[in-house]
Amino acid sequence: MSGIKVMVVDDSAVVRQVIAQTLARERSIEVLAAVADPLFAMQRMRTAWPDVIVLDVEMPRMDGITFLRKIMAERPTPVVICSSLTVAGAETTMQALAAGAVTIVAKPKAGVRNFLLDASADLVDAVKAAASANVRNLGPRPAAEVRMPAPGAALSETTERVVALGTSTGGTQALESVLSALPRSCPGIVVVQHMPEKFTAAFSQRLDDVCDIEVKEAQDNDRVLPGRALIAPGGRQMTLKRSGALYYVEVRSAPPINRHCPSVDVLFRSVARSAGRNAMGIIMTGMGHDGARGLLEMREAGARTVAQDETSCVVFGMPKEAIKLGAAERVLPLHAMSGEISLYGSQSR
Repeated sequence: MSGIKVMVVDDSAVVRQVIAQTLARERSIEVLAAVADPLFAMQRMRTAWPDVIVLDVEMPRMDGITFLRKIMAERPTPVVICSSLTVAGAETTMQALAAGAVTIVAKPKAGVRNFLLDASADLVDAVKAAASANVRNLGPRPAAEVRMPAPGAALSETTERVVALGTSTGGTQALESVLSALPRSCPGIVVVQHMPEKFTAAFSQRLDDVCDIEVKEAQDNDRVLPGRALIAPGGRQMTLKRSGALYYVEVRSAPPINRHCPSVDVLFRSVARSAGRNAMGIIMTGMGHDGARGLLEMREAGARTVAQDETSCVVFGMPKEAIKLGAAERVLPLHAMSGEISLYGSQSR
């Protein structure tokens, strides 16, 4: 990774200064400009187009969503959203991700300078992930291939099945593609999507609005049920537990693992312990290696395991690491995932 040209667009002078200083310390990143709104950005972009844009969503003259849609329509460019940690900010950020943003970095209303300095590694990682992203895979998805269960398949067989999904950069769009194609008869699903605190509630609600299955931000002791997907809340670790024939999730405050909270490895390892051969693990688009070893533990425990292929990933990081470890039993394109889940729920093991 070298020579990533970045433009910062934020109406706060403090945020612009801190982000620019943070990125400028990284040798592989060059800050082309730090401007107050999209109109200034468009003026600068006439002479120098950035590789990555770090974008606020709430600005005067032109909001970030309008600017993002304009950029994606004219010249698709990786965009990192830098948004406030508020309910309203989270809902707007979901619109930005749906419009084609690669990933998000959260900022609080107060203490921006200290927060951004503390989160400098996350900011740099987000920019690097965006620079390597396949932006074409952030657009509208083709219809998913759904292989339906054979006629007469017993729904009771799905009640003890669990599907665990782990994803990061590009994962919000990928999860929407997979979950929105699933029937209500699908196995219970547990999900870790790397996302800051407060954003997962808005993300879960958005998915629930567009899916036939129920999607909710997980709470401690929530049951894992057919036709339901539980999303790990940002800032918490989620694990799968079993009580007799029933599965439920435990949601706890805990340290980050692989610098992530929630962590895919934490979830996958708990699924390996609690569900074993009654589970399927799927690792999808994302930067880094979180989830690779956990998926291997799932496979060693008898679970079926799948990794997303490189062509359909936004960032082929986490799946690549899982494949290198031998953790993935199968490697499939994104559009085949929902069919694989539906078929899995119908089969005896």
